Amino acid sequence: MIGLEIVGFVVSPAHAYDGRPADGPVAVPTSTPDAIEVRAGYGVVGDRYAGRAAHRAAAVTLLAIEALEAVADELGVPPFDPVAARRTVLTRGLEVEALRGREFAIDSGDGPVLLGGGRPAAPCAWMDTVLAPGAHAALRGRAGVRCAALSSGTLRLGPATLTVSDGLGDPDPARAGLPRRRPART
Repeated sequence: MIGLEIVGFVVSPAHAYDGRPADGPVAVPTSTPDAIEVRAGYGVVGDRYAGRAAHRAAAVTLLAIEALEAVADELGVPPFDPVAARRTVLTRGLEVEALRGREFAIDSGDGPVLLGGGRPAAPCAWMDTVLAPGAHAALRGRAGVRCAALSSGTLRLGPATLTVSDGLGDPDPARAGLPRRRPART
């Protein structure tokens, strides 16, 4: 079990990044609540990915805030608004990228919420428009992980614990903002 902090949630019933980045984002209602309700096999109540068959295995996205901080530093720009990344759960002190392909539980005080880490939440070209030029490339390998909601429960802002029970070891909090890249082919 490792400790982490949940520093933000982003919930929106519609996509803001639709069409061409040059046209700018679509104005959609977006909330940053203090808590979210996760439903097994469904996702986050009120979010655009909830209940959609195509997103059942990717209804919840996690992102380490350290990744956004590192990219802003690397690009020499002011800190990013984390809401612009449009990830559901923003964490601090968690190597999110190490959760790909693993089942894990996050407990923020209301009981554990079981998630299944899936594929990377790959950044899109919109990141160059809404964050900073170069953010799209810089976020590769650290833009978060798409997860399936495997149990129902509530997640709240603040301290939380993560439990991974697959025996592969805990994620390393020191790697929270570092990219995870595939090894070079030989």
